[in-house]
Amino acid sequence: MKRIFTHPLVFAASTIFFIGCASQVPTSTEQVPAASLSDRDTAEVNQQELKPVRVQLSFLMQSLDAPLIVAINQGYFAEEGLEVSYERGFGNSDTISKLGTGNFDLAFSDMYNALEFNEKNPDNKVLAVALVQSKAPFSIVSLKESGISEPVDLAGKTLGAPAGDGPRKLFPVFAGEVGIDPDSVEWTTMEPKLRETFLLQGRVDAVSGFSTSVLPSLLKGGKPMEDINVFYYTDNGLDFYGNTILTRADFAEQNPDVVAAFVRGYLRGMQDVLKDPSAGLDAVLAADQSKLMDREAEKVRLQIALERMFITPEVEQLGLGALDPTRLETTLKQTVEGFQLASNPGVADIYTDQFLPPAEQRQVPPASERQPLN
Repeated sequence: MKRIFTHPLVFAASTIFFIGCASQVPTSTEQVPAASLSDRDTAEVNQQELKPVRVQLSFLMQSLDAPLIVAINQGYFAEEGLEVSYERGFGNSDTISKLGTGNFDLAFSDMYNALEFNEKNPDNKVLAVALVQSKAPFSIVSLKESGISEPVDLAGKTLGAPAGDGPRKLFPVFAGEVGIDPDSVEWTTMEPKLRETFLLQGRVDAVSGFSTSVLPSLLKGGKPMEDINVFYYTDNGLDFYGNTILTRADFAEQNPDVVAAFVRGYLRGMQDVLKDPSAGLDAVLAADQSKLMDREAEKVRLQIALERMFITPEVEQLGLGALDPTRLETTLKQTVEGFQLASNPGVADIYTDQFLPPAEQRQVPPASERQPLN
C-alpha cells in the first residue's frame, strides 16, 4: 500500500506577477515593408478583436503550468481569438473563491474544494470543463527517522497542515482506507510556508499536502529523498483526480465559445509538453520574471507530473481532458464524507465534457513521439 517516491530535488522559491500575452500576435511596432501595410493594419485589427481572458493559477507558477505557457508562446490561444493573461494563485481554495466571485474567468484548481465552495455559494457555482491531472498529488509525507514506514504507523502521531489543506480534510477517509482511527492522530495547524519547517524541526511527525509542493522544501532543508516516505492517497484507496480547468457556471453558459476555445488551446499546449517536456520546462523558466526558479527543482516537479499525473492508462484510453464518470462519482462520495458536506452532488454538478474538442484532437502523443525530460 505504501508508495515511496525517489527523485533528487533542490528547491527554489518562485514568484509570478501579472503577465500579458500581447506577443501572441504581430503589433504595430514590428517593421513591416510598405507594401505590407494592409497586412499590418489587419494584424492590429485582429489584436483588437481578441477576447481578453483572465486566468488564475493554483499557486506560484511552476513547471506544472508548462502547457499554459507553451500554448501562449505558440499562439494557440491567439489562433482561437483569445488574449490570455494569468496571475499566480494562493492555493486551491483561494483560487476557487476568487474564480467564483468573478475575479477571473477561468482557473486551475481541483473539483473537490470546488464542491465545498459551491455548497456555500450556490449562486456562484464553478464547474470543471477539462481535466489537467489524472491523479492528484494528495499525500502524507514523513521522515523515516519518525518511525513511520507504513500508513498504519500514523496512529498516535502528530500531523501538521494548514487548516484549509485538501488532503487534511480528506484524512478521515484516508485513515479508514488504511485501517486506522482518524481520531488517533493529533493535528497541528500552521501557515502553508511553515509546513515543511515544522516537519524538519520535529514539531510534527508527518504532514499532509501535495507531494509536488512538500518534497522540494524538505530537500532544500537537507533531507535526501531516501530519508523521506511519501504515502499517496491514490495508492491507498482514494483515487482522486488532480487539478482541472474550472470556470463559473454562468460564465460558461454566457461564453461557451470562449471556454471551448481556451480548452482547445490549452490541450494543444499539453500535447506539445508531452512531446518535448524539456522545451516546456524551458518555456516556464523563461516566463519567470523573478528569475529565482531552480531548473533542477522544476525538472523533478514536472517529472512527477509526467509519471503520475499527466499520463495514465485512463488518459491514454479517454484522451486528454476527459475523465471516467464512475471513478469521479466514487471520489465525490468520499469528498462528501471527508469535507462533511450537507449535499450529495453528482458528476453533472461539478464536471461537463461539452467543451472538450473531438477525441481525435486530444489524443496523448504516441510514446515514440515523446522525448525524455532533460
